Amino acid sequence: MVDQRSTPAQPAARPIGPERQPGDERLDYALRPHTLDEMIGQERLRDKMRILVEAARQRGETLDHVLLYGPPGLGKTTLSHILAHEMGGNLKPTAGPAIEKAGDLAAILTNLRQGDILFIDEIHRLGRAVEEILYPAMEDFVLDITVGSGPGARSIRLKLPRFTVIGATTRLALLTAPLRARFGVVERFDFYEISALQQIVLRAAQLLETPIDPAGAQEIARRSRGTPRVAIRLLRRVRDYAQVRAQGFIDLEVARQALALQEVDSLGLDDLDRRVLEAIIVKFNGGPVGLETLAASISEERDTIMDVVEPYLLQLGFLDRTPRGRVATRAAYQHLGHAYPQEDRPPPSAQPRLLDDASAP
Repeated sequence: MVDQRSTPAQPAARPIGPERQPGDERLDYALRPHTLDEMIGQERLRDKMRILVEAARQRGETLDHVLLYGPPGLGKTTLSHILAHEMGGNLKPTAGPAIEKAGDLAAILTNLRQGDILFIDEIHRLGRAVEEILYPAMEDFVLDITVGSGPGARSIRLKLPRFTVIGATTRLALLTAPLRARFGVVERFDFYEISALQQIVLRAAQLLETPIDPAGAQEIARRSRGTPRVAIRLLRRVRDYAQVRAQGFIDLEVARQALALQEVDSLGLDDLDRRVLEAIIVKFNGGPVGLETLAASISEERDTIMDVVEPYLLQLGFLDRTPRGRVATRAAYQHLGHAYPQEDRPPPSAQPRLLDDASAP
C-alpha cells in the first residue's frame, strides 16, 4: 500500500498547508502571487500586462521584451514569475553581475526553448561585450559566435528559439541607449498605497496561518515604506513578537509594540534612515552635503543611500537634492524633533561670490 503522504505535490497546487514549518525554503515562493488576478496594487501596470499577455496568446506569439524599473522590493521579480506563469513558459532567472563573459550569456541562450522567459535582474550591470551578444539575440533571435582567433577566425550564426527577455533595474539611467531601445515594453513600478499594502499583509498573514485583524495589518502597511518586500519582512517580525508575547494574535497594539521594538517609527523610518537625516542635520548643519561625504560619515555605501534610503525620504519630502548636495527639509527637522534654523542658514541655491567688495557700504 502506497503512503499517500509521500506522493509529490502537483505543480498546480499551492505549496502551503498545515504540515509546513516556519522557515520553509518554499515560503517565499508561496507568498508571491502566481497570476495577474492575484496581484495586488499597481493597477495601471497590471492592466497593461494583462492586455500584453492576452494579445500574445491570441496571436500565438511570445511576449515582447519587457523592461521593468523602479525602487527595490516593489515586485519586478514577482511580475516576471507571473508573466511566465500566464504564458505557460519556463522562467530562466539570472543577474547582470553573474554574466561576466560573452560565453556565459551564450551558454544561457543556447539552453532556452520556445516560449521561455529570460529574466535578467540588475540588467544595467551587464558588461559591454555581453550586451553586444544580446542585441542580435533579442532582435533577430540569432547568436553570433566567433570560432578561433587570428586570420583563421570565423563567425558562426546559430538560430535561437523565440524567447522573451524581461529586464529589471533600479537604475534606468545606467542602461545604455541601444539596450534600452531593444525593449518593446518599458514600465515603471510605483510605491504602493497603504490600502494595497494592507491587502498584501492580510493575504500573507493568511498564507502564514497568522491571525491578524485589519487594524494590525493597516499599522504594518503604514510603516512599510510603500514597499511590499518591507511589509512582508515586518509582518514576519510582528508574527514572532505576537507568538512570544501576545498568544499569536496581531492587533493594533501588538503591531505597534513589535514595530517599536524593531525601531521602525510611525512613518516607516528605520535606524539607517534616521542616521542619514541626523548626519545631515547635526554633522553638516542641515546640508548641503555630497553623497560621498554623507556615506563616509555614517560608514555606509553610497549605493545603499542612493537606492534604499533616498527614494523614500524624497517621497516623504524629508530630503532635497540640490546641485551642491543633499539638504534636510523642514519636515525632517520636525519629525526628528530638531529646531529648524530659519534665519541662520542660507537657501540651498545661494553660493558665495568669487569677488566681494569689502569696501562697499
